[in-house]
Parts: sequence; C-alpha cells; structure tokens
Amino acid sequence: MSKSMKVAIVDDEKDMRQSISQWLALSGFDTETFASAEDALRGLSPDYPGIVVSDIKMPGMDGMQLLKKLKSVDSTLPVIMITGHGDVPMAVEAMRVGAFDFLEKPFNPDRMTELAKKATQARRLTLDNRALRRELSDGSALMKKLIGASQPMEQLKEDILDLGQADGHVLIEGETGTGKTLVAHALHAVGGRASKKFVLISCSAYDEETLGRKLFGPMDDDGDLPAYEEARGGTLVLEDIEALGQGMQARLLTAINDQGTPAETRIVAICNLQDEGKTCESVLRPDLFYRLAALRMTVPPLRQRGEDILSLFARLSEQFADEYGCDAPEVSAQEAAQLLQAPWPGNVRQLINVAERAVLQNRRGSGTIASLLMADSDETRPTMTTEGKPLKEFVEAFERMLIDNTMRRHKGSIVGVMDELCLPRRTLNEKMAKYGLQRSDYI
Repeated sequence: MSKSMKVAIVDDEKDMRQSISQWLALSGFDTETFASAEDALRGLSPDYPGIVVSDIKMPGMDGMQLLKKLKSVDSTLPVIMITGHGDVPMAVEAMRVGAFDFLEKPFNPDRMTELAKKATQARRLTLDNRALRRELSDGSALMKKLIGASQPMEQLKEDILDLGQADGHVLIEGETGTGKTLVAHALHAVGGRASKKFVLISCSAYDEETLGRKLFGPMDDDGDLPAYEEARGGTLVLEDIEALGQGMQARLLTAINDQGTPAETRIVAICNLQDEGKTCESVLRPDLFYRLAALRMTVPPLRQRGEDILSLFARLSEQFADEYGCDAPEVSAQEAAQLLQAPWPGNVRQLINVAERAVLQNRRGSGTIASLLMADSDETRPTMTTEGKPLKEFVEAFERMLIDNTMRRHKGSIVGVMDELCLPRRTLNEKMAKYGLQRSDYI
C-alpha cells in the first residue's frame, strides 16, 4: 500500500537524508530526497502523491518556513517535522502551523515508519476525495459513467444534456439501484451551475427536527451553513423526497416560493416510490409536487436496457477481475440469455453484486451465473422477466458482447479479433459500426 505513495525527505545533512530514506525504503515506501527547502519547493506540486519529512533547522530557508510555504500551496499536505533535542517548543509551534506530527532526535525508526503510514493513509484519502470531486464536476466524465447504447439510455443522456441547461427544478424518478443520484450529479455537471456548489441531503436519513436544521438551520456549529444556504447559486439534491413530512413540505415550499424566478438554488428531487400503488405525486402536497416537477425525468430500469446488461456485466467483471488479480468469467450464450432475461429488481446495484460474485466464483473455479441469479431470486430456478424479447435481440446482444470482450482482450488489435472470431475484416468493421464499437476505446 505504501509503494504508491511517495515520501519527500528534506534535510541539509546528507547522512541523515540517506539514513531516513534507506529505512523508509526498506519499510516499503517510495522515497526521494532534497538537500534544501528551496529544492523541495521546486519539486513538490499541490497534488504531490505523498508526504514530506523535513528537518526544522536548516541553513537558508528553515523547516518552519518550508512548512508555511507548503501549507500555502496545499493545506492538506502531511508534513512530519524532525527536531533536535531541546527544540520541542519549536516543534509545538510547527504543530500549530499545521504539521502532521514531529519526531525528536534521536528518534526510533519504527516510530518514523508508524507516522509515515498514518500520514500516507491520510494523504491517500485526501487525494481520492479530490479526484472524486473533480470527476463529479466533469460533465463529460460523468456522462461516460452512464454506460449503455440502448434506446432508453440514449434518451436519458439526451434528457440530461437538455435539462442540465435549463434552470427549473427537476424531479428524478426510477426504481432503486438505477443510478438516480449519478444522474443528479450529471445534471449539475453539464449545466451552467457546474462551477457552483452541489449539496446532497437524504430526507430519509434524519428525523424531521434534525432534517429541518440541516436544511434551513440553525446549525449546531456556527461555522457550518444549512444546506439550502450552502447550495445558493448551485444545486441542492434532495434524495428520498417522498420521506418529507407535512411540516417539512410546507417549509420547503415556502423557501422555494421566496426564491423567485429564475431559482437562486436549483432543487433536484429524487423519488424512490415504485410500489404499493404510491407515487411521488400521491405523497407530496400538490403545490410542492408541481414546483419540484417543473422538469421531470425517469431513469430506466435495467431489464428494459437490453444489450446494455451484457456490456455492463463485461465491464464490471473486468474491473473486479483486475481488483482480485484473476481472469474475468467467460459468458456463454446460455448465460447471456439468462442475464438478459433476469428481472433485475435491484437494477445496476444488483448487477454489480452479481458481477463481483461471478469473478470470485471464477477464481475458485466453481459456480455459474445461473446459480447467482437463482440465489438472488430465492427460488429453485432463475426468475425471468415477463417482458418478452425477440430472438434477434438476444443474438445481437450476444454478438456485441463477444466482439466487445474480444476487442478488450486484444487491446484493440483488429487482426487479433479477426483471428479469434474467424471474421473477415469487412464483416468485423460492419458489425463494429452496427454496435457502436470504436477501436480507439480499446487501445
């Protein structure tokens, strides 16, 4: 785990630099050394993929000055300070400025390793969160996450691009596990509010009093803003909008009415009601419902997405195979038909679970996809959807999956795919064009 994270060692004493570097390298860290604070500043970027270990007393720019400079460039960069005996007050001051921790010479090397591990774990979490925030603010990256070329998914993508540019409130409906929250992120990222705040609150996660404080205040911490205020100018996503009680519905309606037109804060409401004859319209007061449903979209269930099921399963299987260090399972024609016919009540979330278990089964060399679908259905045989599919759809979906999998295996080599599938080049080109497969996606 440590090897992917660097440790920058800053010390003007060569022996000390080398000693720390050798010890941390033996502990599995990727180290680099700098003889001065000035050299370190030139080599460390705001997204430096690691931590810094620095002596405090150095000629020229000392460790304290380096710490302050680094914190001004990246306030979350963990910096471990090394201090001489008797310089503890200076180390305490370094902690106040923002140092991760400090070590007093002579220090225990094991203590150095322990601190470095804690610091790199904190750094990894910070960088992962940054990458996620960037991804969630990148409209094109988010649209790529909406995998699928079926007609329902193409329509969903068009709706996202259209409604993303609008300013009205949006109601997103759909079954559990279909990806409604991802759609909400995409709506924000492709619109004019992409550079503004995106705030998400689950209406079912709190009692009414707590939810009221989180949405409208007053907050327990004076430094925090209630969600409605924090999202001003941006997007406020309200998950499980159907869970709002009558009192909260009235407060939300008042807040919306006070905004005027166009809305200062755009609300994207997510509704999960799909059973017992209830709908979002039936549980919300009419005036609130029609304000929230100014623009309305439905995320399609997985069972209606045809060949997308096989594309998603193949993509997910490869991801899990990489994670577990094994091969992805080969899907037979019979198993492809079973995947296409399964009702998928848990939708994409359920497909993710099935793909992971299929990879684990394949690693053990036992089990079938049918057995996984059977386990999910709690019956003696896999439940099939009642929505009939013509034979042509099964054949085309399986054919697309075979070409897609083979292209991935051969990393876009047309010759390799032609040889394995025994297809002439012209036929392969025609089928790739038919199924929207691009060689560049596999290289």
